[in-house]
Amino acid sequence: MTAPRAIANAGADRLHVEPQFDSVTGTVSYIVLDRSSGSCALIDTVLDYSAGAARISHAGADRLAARVLELGAKVEWILETHVHADHLSAAPYLKAKLGGRIGIGAHIRAVQETFGAMFHGDGGFASDGAGFCSLFEDDARFAIGTLDVTVMHTPGHTPACVSYIVSDGDASDACTRHAAFVGDTLFMPDFGTARCDFPGGDARQLYRSIARLLRLSDDTLVYTGHDYPPGGRAPAFRATVAEQRDGNIHLRGAVTEDAFVAMRTARDATLAVPALILPSVQVNMRGGQLPDADATGRRYLKIPLDVF
Repeated sequence: MTAPRAIANAGADRLHVEPQFDSVTGTVSYIVLDRSSGSCALIDTVLDYSAGAARISHAGADRLAARVLELGAKVEWILETHVHADHLSAAPYLKAKLGGRIGIGAHIRAVQETFGAMFHGDGGFASDGAGFCSLFEDDARFAIGTLDVTVMHTPGHTPACVSYIVSDGDASDACTRHAAFVGDTLFMPDFGTARCDFPGGDARQLYRSIARLLRLSDDTLVYTGHDYPPGGRAPAFRATVAEQRDGNIHLRGAVTEDAFVAMRTARDATLAVPALILPSVQVNMRGGQLPDADATGRRYLKIPLDVF
């Protein structure tokens, strides 16, 4: 890979975001680029997995890597907003190709403990954050080149969910741009909010996490981790805090916490278990590491029966 460089068009905003939409899982991965240094982060990457054929492929991850190389960017971070239940993470694959550190919220330990027991975990299912390079506490800060990132613990969908708040200037500067990468906490306003019925999920916590996000400045851009376009519209991934507060179908009308919890609980009771939850969780809670191969060179995923 070429050395990091300043990206062309130096007069443009330093903070540059490019989404990549995986139509199979509805997942949005992001390249978050600091134009001034050429450094970037990758958020919520996807490894292609065919459940019927039990086959792994890398087409989506390779497209993302090719775009990073096209930009001449250097990957500093590969970030997860949470342990995903609907796709496998490509973080280790991309780390091997592009470098960078894999990061997630520190509450990943709770998820590892819960699901490690479900899979009768051994050393491959540690509950100490193994599999990740960095575990972020609430309000932790780090940098992507010259961009400042603050980690916000936003539990509810899972106990370990975090949002990454990226800024391209000083907080006191009126010209500073802010972007919040919220994973599954919020979706586009016409689709609403995340389910809370996974182990450790909590609708009341989700309401409070969303309230915290909505206290960010009105013009903060909120980037969602999924889109499931209703009504046949094109996929969309970005709305402002003001647009979420005023237009999100689950939040409009200053909905109370109790009303939100009642709505979310009733809605979750109608939802099917995600088709890929068992392969996804056992891989993703280990930072995307696939199970070790046996003496024949084969890898095996565990599928415990009747756990949901």
